[in-house]
Amino acid sequence: MDNCEQSLKKLFDVTDKVACVTGASSGLGRHSANVLAQYGASVVGIARRKDALQDWQRKNKGKVAFEAHDLSDENQLEELANKVSGHFGPPDILVHAAGLNNRMHADKINQTEWHKTLWLNLSVPFFLSQHFVPSMKEKNWGRIVNFASLQTFRAFPNGISYGASKAGIGQMTRSMAEAWSSFGININAIGPGFFPTELTEPVFNDPERVERNAKLTCIGRNGRDDDLNGPLLFLCSEASVYVTGQIIMLDGGFTAK
Repeated sequence: MDNCEQSLKKLFDVTDKVACVTGASSGLGRHSANVLAQYGASVVGIARRKDALQDWQRKNKGKVAFEAHDLSDENQLEELANKVSGHFGPPDILVHAAGLNNRMHADKINQTEWHKTLWLNLSVPFFLSQHFVPSMKEKNWGRIVNFASLQTFRAFPNGISYGASKAGIGQMTRSMAEAWSSFGININAIGPGFFPTELTEPVFNDPERVERNAKLTCIGRNGRDDDLNGPLLFLCSEASVYVTGQIIMLDGGFTAK
């Protein structure tokens, strides 16, 4: 390997970094955790389902641990943060992939469902990050990746609470960057298009809808898990040293139309 290749590899290297990924039991959260572990990070996965996390840990060849925790519990984030740091030390990288979409119409949504969605999708990424920012400041290095959505920019049917939370992710990402990036902490977001996950299962159970969504992209297909790899490693590594407060839409050009 020549010097140019070595320099390029180092740019995207997450070896010896500690990462924490929420929603690590399934979908893009699990895939994110796998990618970071595969490329050398020590990864702590967070999700509700202990059995799914145990399965993830068993199948992963990297250095991984988990915390089975219900993020909807608003009083336990500090305790959770301490447990996460107890595995490999305070995380250098945070990936907030946990999410909830109740798909309720604006006429039907109630305060309980509204609050639950905004707490998990919007409040948890901020307050969990807040717990780890002091240690990132000490190292003058950190990477926080929020998960935005097509609904950060577009209104979808039965998406009033989910859309509000994901629109909030866009502005919160910019505000977090304004607050913390001068300390070496870069905060960005990835906005997936249509990917087959547990959250999008109702969409992918309808073949006609799947085909219609694919045709709405510029590329002409829906997302595949591996489409996440490059953007994720970019935002979690030194490669994104001068990138902060941005949303990378990983949607095949859906929002370009």
